[in-house]
Amino acid sequence: MRIAVVGTGALGGWYTALLAEAGHEVHCLARTDFLAIRQHGLTIRNQGQERRVRVASATPDATEIGPCDLVVIAIKSTANAALPQLVPPLLGPATVVITLQNGMGNVEALAKLLPAERIVAGLCFVCINRLAPAVIDTTLAGYVRMAAANGPVNPAVTRSVTIFAGAGVDCQAEASLEAVLWKKLCWNIPFNGLAIAGGGVTTDRILADPALNERAYLLMKETQAAATARGHAFEDTHIKRQFTVTVGMGAYRPSSLIDYLDGRDVEIDGIWGEPYRRGVAAGAQMPETAKLIGEIRSLVAARG
Repeated sequence: MRIAVVGTGALGGWYTALLAEAGHEVHCLARTDFLAIRQHGLTIRNQGQERRVRVASATPDATEIGPCDLVVIAIKSTANAALPQLVPPLLGPATVVITLQNGMGNVEALAKLLPAERIVAGLCFVCINRLAPAVIDTTLAGYVRMAAANGPVNPAVTRSVTIFAGAGVDCQAEASLEAVLWKKLCWNIPFNGLAIAGGGVTTDRILADPALNERAYLLMKETQAAATARGHAFEDTHIKRQFTVTVGMGAYRPSSLIDYLDGRDVEIDGIWGEPYRRGVAAGAQMPETAKLIGEIRSLVAARG
């Protein structure tokens, strides 16, 4: 299958490698890493082992790739304004597009470019970092859950799950995109946010600090309340599981913390802003989330 991956950072680089190793013709649309990928391929580190994976091509120009059977969007949601330039050259009449981006609002951005029935949302429950250009380190391969942009599981979702599962990914279909989004946000909202607001700390330090740990719990409960108000309730056991999983991550730096420390745009709207707006509009009380958003905005602005 001819596949284009838009953005070859942590997630994009990892899944590019897996798809290429599964025998697909994978092309990388990369703004900064394309030369490193051309020259050396992708270096993948996982559980103490390292391997190098070659791809069909790497370029910053989508027109050099052309139409593909599948397009995987792995850029930050802060770059969604560039989607109208990046995606159309990659589309054919039946191309399926998977977004692996964090937060809410991404399928809506893509729906301006192609029919919603060809858009799939992939939610990645993983610990993956980009250490250097074209060098990806995976401490937890985790799993991916996929859902249709609108409605129940459709042929695009089924096809996408089959492709990723065939590449060795623990990948399953979900009946509701918003339901699985809230479940992922139950981790992203507290841990991505407190890593910044807590002073640039890793997840193990959030767990070890009683005040930050309590804030994480309160933020999860507000996320749960918002999900319930929107008709997508999840159990307290899911909240407990987030703490258990995070213990196993060790001194993990969430992606938003890395963006913040490196001076890049932080996905404030997708991870915190839009979920907050949807939750409050549905009647949920989210004061701790509002406080966190204010802290993150202030800290990002103070970077200069």
